[in-house]
Amino acid sequence: MKKILIYIILFIAFTGKISAQKSAVIFGYVTDEDRRPLELVNIAISNIAGGTSTDRNGYYELTVPAETEITVLFSFVGFDMRARNFNLTEGERKSLNMTLFQSTTQLPGFDVISEIYRETNLTRINPKVAVVIPTPGGGIESIIKTLPGVSSTNELSYQYSVRGGNYDENLIYVNDIEIYRPLLIRSGQQEGLSFINSDMVSSVLFSAGGFDARYGDKLSSVLDIQYKKPSGFAGSFSGSLLGGSAHLEGVAYGKITYIMGFRHKSNQYLLKSLESKGDYKPSFSDFQALVTYDYNPKWEFGLFTNIAQNSYRFIPSTRETKFGTINEALKLKIYFDGQEVDKFDTYFGAITSEYKPNNFTRIKHILSTFRSNESETFDIMGQYWLYQLENDFGKDDFGNEAFERGVGTFLQHSRNYLTADVISLEQKGSRIKENKHLQWGFKYQHESIKDILKEWTLIDSAGYSMPNPEDSVGYTQPNLQEDYDLELNELIQTTISLKSNRMSGFVQNTWQLYFDSTKITLSAGIRANYWDFNSQLLVSPRATVSIAPNWEKDIMFRFSTGMYHQPPFYRELRDFNGLINQNVKAQESIHFVLAGDWNFQAWNRPFKFVTEVYYKHLNNMIPYEIDNVRIRYHSDKISKGYATGVDFKINGEFVNGIESWAGLSFLQTMEDIIGDYYYDYYNSDGQLIVPGYTLNNTAVDSLRNEPGYIPRPSDQRINFSLFFQDYLPRNPNYKMHLSLLYGTGLPFGPPKTDKYRHTLRMPSYRRVDIGFSVLLKSEEKILPDKHVLRFFKSIWLTAEVFNLLQINNTISYIWVSDVSNRQYAVPNYLTPRMLNVRLVVNL
Repeated sequence: MKKILIYIILFIAFTGKISAQKSAVIFGYVTDEDRRPLELVNIAISNIAGGTSTDRNGYYELTVPAETEITVLFSFVGFDMRARNFNLTEGERKSLNMTLFQSTTQLPGFDVISEIYRETNLTRINPKVAVVIPTPGGGIESIIKTLPGVSSTNELSYQYSVRGGNYDENLIYVNDIEIYRPLLIRSGQQEGLSFINSDMVSSVLFSAGGFDARYGDKLSSVLDIQYKKPSGFAGSFSGSLLGGSAHLEGVAYGKITYIMGFRHKSNQYLLKSLESKGDYKPSFSDFQALVTYDYNPKWEFGLFTNIAQNSYRFIPSTRETKFGTINEALKLKIYFDGQEVDKFDTYFGAITSEYKPNNFTRIKHILSTFRSNESETFDIMGQYWLYQLENDFGKDDFGNEAFERGVGTFLQHSRNYLTADVISLEQKGSRIKENKHLQWGFKYQHESIKDILKEWTLIDSAGYSMPNPEDSVGYTQPNLQEDYDLELNELIQTTISLKSNRMSGFVQNTWQLYFDSTKITLSAGIRANYWDFNSQLLVSPRATVSIAPNWEKDIMFRFSTGMYHQPPFYRELRDFNGLINQNVKAQESIHFVLAGDWNFQAWNRPFKFVTEVYYKHLNNMIPYEIDNVRIRYHSDKISKGYATGVDFKINGEFVNGIESWAGLSFLQTMEDIIGDYYYDYYNSDGQLIVPGYTLNNTAVDSLRNEPGYIPRPSDQRINFSLFFQDYLPRNPNYKMHLSLLYGTGLPFGPPKTDKYRHTLRMPSYRRVDIGFSVLLKSEEKILPDKHVLRFFKSIWLTAEVFNLLQINNTISYIWVSDVSNRQYAVPNYLTPRMLNVRLVVNL
């Protein structure tokens, strides 16, 4: 009893001392990188018991000692702890809004993908996975390609298609600013660097469809990137056989933060492995910098800039490709003359200001400009021989050249120059109040494009120019001979100048409602867009509702729907002859997405299983053809169609402590080109006339056909992806990471033919990349003062094997003809098995 009495007296004395101390108050809101309020964040004073936590709106209020130095700590599961130092006067009320940045569940030095935004169609991704995922391209896009619903069949390109869309249908934002890519690029070899510098990224959000009205006017997907706002000095540099990068970040004078990165890439090592031999000289470099200035608690200013210089030079010499079947084995051999020289230089700059009039409201202004100077010049002549290979296993010369099937020459010429300027002024705002989150925005954009096209192709097959025009061979009286033009196989020669203005805006609100123990989140908004080039006003309503019932199992259901319009930018306006169609209207897609999200435990480890079923109704679509990464639109045609499918994804700790994931997708996307038809012609024997095959080509009858629905170029029916990580049980500093991609073949067809004939299928895309890494220096390891490595936080050394199974994947085809004018599709193969070594150092 005496001990209890002593404890009570001590407690009263202690609390009396605390209450007698001078005090102040700190209050504000805690959000994540995307300004979403965080509930139950712990706020405490270092070395002093007690504290508080945020409410549902992220708001907190904490009484702290005054007239003394204190450190306030903000911590929340799944996010990095942050600290702020204060020395407040008695009775002072200090406003402090804090942003927490997501951390990861990891073994030492190994980061993993993070949790989905369950109430929305956005998936949050950890950008640090880009450092370890074994792919030739690297970067954030390498992670995106492993997600369900995403398709990519070219490891040399950072482009991807989503749920039946094409590359032009994907939105990319960096710090709330829409990013554009060069327009003339036609192959992955020319692409070089993605705009996104993964060393500078803090947050990645991705949606494969059904996204909110706050995101812009594209049909398929949105990738939302936020760059870091540093809290201290850090840096990194890396180097490999494919290039290198370096970045620095820090804080100056307490109010200025900076982060900058430089990258250089030369995929010469990869390109030399392709079947087209020659002198490859690619060079891709860029510099990015982001600087912010906190003028006062209400105003923040920012400067964001990017300079990219990309050049590609190729002097081809020879090419040899074997293809066909056992019954008809063929070989194409080409000898080249000439060269290709391309340059793609882009410049980007943005000035931002962010105003916070109170703890509930934020208003951001963005002035940005983008310029792209592009040139594509080449003169290449190729002399080709098409051989039939010996296919009799019993002969000694099996597999060797048996006889010639065709011989010819082609000459390709290009002098294409394009300059594009985009200037935009934008305001975005948000207000959080109780259980509502209101967002709005308005944007004005001016575009100026000048395009000079001069491109032609001449084909000489078996001594005859194709197409073969009338000529004057055999005339004996020159004065009676007619003049005949030389017809080229392809000719584009035009100059285009286009200036236009766009205005767009949106407003959306999010409500969180509770019925008993069931949580319902509703987000609804509307978006409008006007383009003065075609005088079209578009209105796009969108909505998402999620339901989290209070069940024993942690399951959430989500449904999204909305209308999505994509006004033409430039390429959609230009037809195959280089002419602009001023009557092109916006493409339209209506999304319906139903999703189920289940968190569960297996082997006492966390897992997540997500299923999404979707249907997209497509209208006023512009048919297109794709060759490698070059998209060419039939701007004089219109189609209707659909895309439907289901995506599955499971991710979790298949190996204790680190996360892996797998995705499986089924898709069908079809289109019906309005007003298209064709005729079948029959000879006197009743046979269907097929050029190059039928002997009697004199037509006596015909039959009109309407093709109806045909596969779109992105119709990849099945797609499977896997990213798996493992480590040595007794030494987790030795790790393995594996990436596997499988996709069924895409449709294609002969060049210069109607779209209904593009129903052939490429072989399936199959690729396995694997990497092995070792941690040479960890952050926890303390070295002597004189040790040369003491300044480095961590050092990783990685060995990678690209295309482990040595599979010849096809990206496109070159078409050649034999003496009977029969066409053959010769595959253009991607890279074979290659080795790479990479060193990553963090400061």
